[in-house]
Amino acid sequence: MTLPPPPCAEQRPYRYECHAETIEDPYHWLRDPHYPKVDDARVLDYLKAENEYFEAAMAPHRPLVDALFEEMKGRVKEDESSVPVRDGDWLYWWAFQAGAQYRTWYRRSVAGGGEEVIFDEPVEAEGKDYFRLGALEVSPDGRLLATLVDDNGSERFKLRIRDLATGKDVETVTEVGIGQPVWTSDGAAIVFTEVNEHWRSYRARLHRLGTPVGEDRTLYEENEDPGFTVGLSRSQDRSLIFVATGDNASNEVRFLPADIGAHGADAEAVLISRRQEKRQYAVDAAHGKLWILANDEHVNFRLAVADPASPEDWRTVVPGSDRVYLTGLSAYRDHLAISSRIDGLDQLLLRSYEGEERRIPFAEAAYSAGFSGNPDFAPAAYRLHYSSMVTPATIYDYHPAEDRLEMLKVQEIPSGYDASLYETERLMVPARDGKSIPVSIVARKGFPKDGSGRLLLYGYGAYGIAIAPSFSTSRISLLDRGYAYAIAHIRGGDDMGYGWFLDGKLDRRWNTFHDFADAAKGLIGAGYGSAGHIAIQGGSAGGELMGVVANTDPELWGAIVADVPFVDVLNTMLDESLPLTPGEWPEWGNPILDRDAFDLIRSYSPYDNVKAQAYPPMLITGGLHDPRVTYWEPAKWAAKLRATRTDDALLLLKINMGAGHGGKSGRWERLHEIAEAYGFVLTQMGGAE
Repeated sequence: MTLPPPPCAEQRPYRYECHAETIEDPYHWLRDPHYPKVDDARVLDYLKAENEYFEAAMAPHRPLVDALFEEMKGRVKEDESSVPVRDGDWLYWWAFQAGAQYRTWYRRSVAGGGEEVIFDEPVEAEGKDYFRLGALEVSPDGRLLATLVDDNGSERFKLRIRDLATGKDVETVTEVGIGQPVWTSDGAAIVFTEVNEHWRSYRARLHRLGTPVGEDRTLYEENEDPGFTVGLSRSQDRSLIFVATGDNASNEVRFLPADIGAHGADAEAVLISRRQEKRQYAVDAAHGKLWILANDEHVNFRLAVADPASPEDWRTVVPGSDRVYLTGLSAYRDHLAISSRIDGLDQLLLRSYEGEERRIPFAEAAYSAGFSGNPDFAPAAYRLHYSSMVTPATIYDYHPAEDRLEMLKVQEIPSGYDASLYETERLMVPARDGKSIPVSIVARKGFPKDGSGRLLLYGYGAYGIAIAPSFSTSRISLLDRGYAYAIAHIRGGDDMGYGWFLDGKLDRRWNTFHDFADAAKGLIGAGYGSAGHIAIQGGSAGGELMGVVANTDPELWGAIVADVPFVDVLNTMLDESLPLTPGEWPEWGNPILDRDAFDLIRSYSPYDNVKAQAYPPMLITGGLHDPRVTYWEPAKWAAKLRATRTDDALLLLKINMGAGHGGKSGRWERLHEIAEAYGFVLTQMGGAE
């Protein structure tokens, strides 16, 4: 089949000055001036043309994509359900009906009785191109349900209150909610956060049921730093509501009594400790104390305790450690449940209030584990999840009195899965500056380690987000076609500790990109692949990573999948009117005020560094309603690549016209997008036969 010529976006003169430098941006016009509304006919026509070209290019490969989709779907239990979780007098769980795109949520009384549907996502999503349930919270007395729903991908959620006895919504509290709402103890009011016109979560409000929303009280509004966002949580003992504000470098936390209604309408939030540059802390409460994780004395955090009457007076309980990175804390009646990471591997610890510690053991060399599903303050056992790159997702209850793990559920794979056919490995490969980069790998046993095999390498490397070596049913379709799949745990994530994150941000950002290329070279050295035969994939900030290494090391890659890629970094960081820009400066730097940050970002920004050189085949995706990475970033990048590159390798751009940052919302729609990405890799790298 002969493809029609690819779309060619017009270049229109546009330039501006910054730090006495002139920036040329001939594709600036692809940003609709009415955004977040996109109605410019020229912009829409170009995006439509790119989508049509994508469909034409993929048309001959639809049988492969359909086969991949059916394989992936066959590994998903259609009537999958969660393990019920006890919360007070009720057991809660969700389940998919066979064929359904979305979950149905249920509960039943602990005392007995039948199940009842509390929220039916398939019914709520009917007739909508996009549907996402952002939060679901039942009131303390079990009578009311608060839901946050986004029906267009913009991540502006409608907060509604439903009477569970009638199944009818009785109030709409806000149409621009976000995050997690929290009920007051008496269930007479709900605390929630809202976004402003710039999609910044900027305030926490209290709504008393039955009163006009115009009378809602603002509990906290962030007016000091436009980069800070506001979020809510509740203490494990349910005595306090926490209001946090911060970015990914600094924060501060306030608390209110959860029974705020009993303390009068003017009860004020108490500040625990004033924000300090480059200090972060998280808080829970139990036994009349505040339990705090903070990185003020050690980069890997310490555990401290404070009295709510003098909340800034912190006393160390567990000091910081070079080896042990403390990542999470929940304070239960009998134990502090502490999540940590040692040498890049998850560790789960229960610590009694007398100081006795018990680590929950896991046998595999590389895995992902965490506490989850423990809403009660005094559980008899602690729920946790576990998986590895060869072990399907497993739910356990850990019984501390017996030091025993009870397996509750193992992910079922209807079409069959034999773990003995696969093996996982963890390599430490050298970076160019002498650091050792962990790389997690999975492949079928017998995978050739002579450089003849095919490899897909995944990376992210930003915001201190670790990419866990966990299980994926979709990935099996690549493994069974002769691929190895690897995750590079590069700097910028916190895989190896908080310092690992710091070593990949701001003026150390190039470490992230170098680590990824060095990880690929280390895998080549270990025989897992060869230059030009490695597919790579990353999304969002990981898409930025794809863009940088496409510019710097194009000869290494056989195919690139860049999902919702953050590639127009310089222009975005210079535009403080965009939703996320001020909050991104602590991660990337502020090029408006800082000439060094300007020069650094300009040195790697993928869009600004497209070269007249050969590029590997590329699939680029975006979402028209994406508030995180705006649609014009991938669109401008694709247009510039088409106009500049010296080769004719396939370049595809797909913009989801009814979705946001996470792509399409239904489980089968998401699976189909994975099948498309893997189909693209297989057709460009081999293995499709």
